[in-house]
Amino acid sequence: MRMLDALASRFDAALALVARVLMASLFLMAGISQIGDVRGFTERLAADGVPIVVGGLVFWVLILGGLLLAMGWATRAVALALGGFCLVSALLAYSDFEQATDMTMLLKNIALAGGFGFVFLHGPGAWSIDRAIARPSAD
Repeated sequence: MRMLDALASRFDAALALVARVLMASLFLMAGISQIGDVRGFTERLAADGVPIVVGGLVFWVLILGGLLLAMGWATRAVALALGGFCLVSALLAYSDFEQATDMTMLLKNIALAGGFGFVFLHGPGAWSIDRAIARPSAD
């Protein structure tokens, strides 16, 4: 156990960065794939009962949330927002539990919300904009 603790401690900054980038990649790829047809994206969401305004907001949550998370900027607030987004979208979009895909997507969103909870609690790690701009505390 000590060896694993030492290994984790040694690579903490790199692992936190990799974890943020991996989580962010899902949001960035989803947003980027909609850039050419944001209107169509919002209309598809509207067909599922999501108001058009919310559909446009979803696009920006995907892009900006992914970028901010990957960079580690406003990380705790972004993690809280994306975790909430994952839970709300899971409950609204994946309710047909007889469909294997819906169940998988629901569980994926729940797992992501758990990961965002971890990021919220533990922060962005040393390799982040948040850490770079943090002021040292007065002792």
